[in-house]
Amino acid sequence: MYRILTVDDEEMIRKLIRKYAEFESHEVVEAADGMEAVRLCREQDFDIIIMDIMMPELDGFSACREIRRIKDTPIIMLSARCEEYDKINGFELGIDDYVVKPFSPKELMLRIEAVLKRTKAKGDTAQHDIIEIEGLRADITARIVYVDGERIDMSPKEYDLFFYMLKNRNIALSREKLITEVWGYDFYGDDRTLDTHIKLLRRSLGDYARLVVTLRGVGYRFESK
Repeated sequence: MYRILTVDDEEMIRKLIRKYAEFESHEVVEAADGMEAVRLCREQDFDIIIMDIMMPELDGFSACREIRRIKDTPIIMLSARCEEYDKINGFELGIDDYVVKPFSPKELMLRIEAVLKRTKAKGDTAQHDIIEIEGLRADITARIVYVDGERIDMSPKEYDLFFYMLKNRNIALSREKLITEVWGYDFYGDDRTLDTHIKLLRRSLGDYARLVVTLRGVGYRFESK
């Protein structure tokens, strides 16, 4: 059973999520805006948060930013818009998945299960390893990356993608392989999610973005000598 915080200013959406979540024996707490969500996260612990973007008082992006200061709870973002900017903004803040309204409640339940399964697996299989390539230094154990001696911040999925490509450097990685290994077999997104994270990763790496090579019709490769 999971404790789920559902944050949406539309009562019908909250009730719909509650109906399907409680059917699967999960506990649901509701918040009608971002301010209430931040307050609840300060007072309680949740296994996952379902957060709408467009809300009064405090929007979903701002609420996510505040929550990330105090908790590392997985977050799935809901939005009636499907613009790349929204996805990039959300992933930069560290959200774990993005669902566009209108959505299938059954699919949302599957996404919740997939996100929490990946989160648990990541915690269970942490490897002690440090990789250095040119001016890049990746402390995989601590999930810390340095570029030319300066520590940089990435979203959780950027770290996962970067570390996987580092461990498999100089190997052609198909799009399907990357999605399967980084997001999991039960990923319910699409190829654009991978492209968005590659774009974010390249931006984070600065001058070393050249090491992430696009293989047309195949996928990507991280090159190192």
